[in-house]
Amino acid sequence: IGNACWELFCLEHGIQPDGQMPSDKTIGGGDDAFNTFFSETGAGKHVPRCVMVDLEPTVVDEVRTGTYRQLFHPEQLISGKEDAANNFARGHYTIGKEIVDLVLDRIRKLADNCTGLQGFMVYNAVGGGTGSGLGCLMLERLSVDYGKKSKLSFTVWA
Repeated sequence: IGNACWELFCLEHGIQPDGQMPSDKTIGGGDDAFNTFFSETGAGKHVPRCVMVDLEPTVVDEVRTGTYRQLFHPEQLISGKEDAANNFARGHYTIGKEIVDLVLDRIRKLADNCTGLQGFMVYNAVGGGTGSGLGCLMLERLSVDYGKKSKLSFTVWA
């Protein structure tokens, strides 16, 4: 889900798969609205303000080796060693619990770099244990850590 969304965000804002934005900004409308979704490095590269997480490495490895591999900072791509076996409890209470603090630390780093954090957009699928169990755990922890900041959840029922 995440890779497809970021491909569309890049197309919408005129950002190349390597994070560069050509000097012609007509695609993005000539404004800097893309700063909501991207941060700019000192070298002029635009990096997504996101963390991608999966309990097993296959899907995140596709991002690490795919067309948009240069777009993401390696610390933003987090994967575990085993999946939740389509089990909510494993995603929420066991396997997910082992990785949630790392994920929240990466989210905190991104949030600290925001000048006016408004909230979070969470994309997940709930057909298995990772998206449902870990997704629920993440939303719970975001609510504890960030209180009344908005949390928009885009859920795929697969």
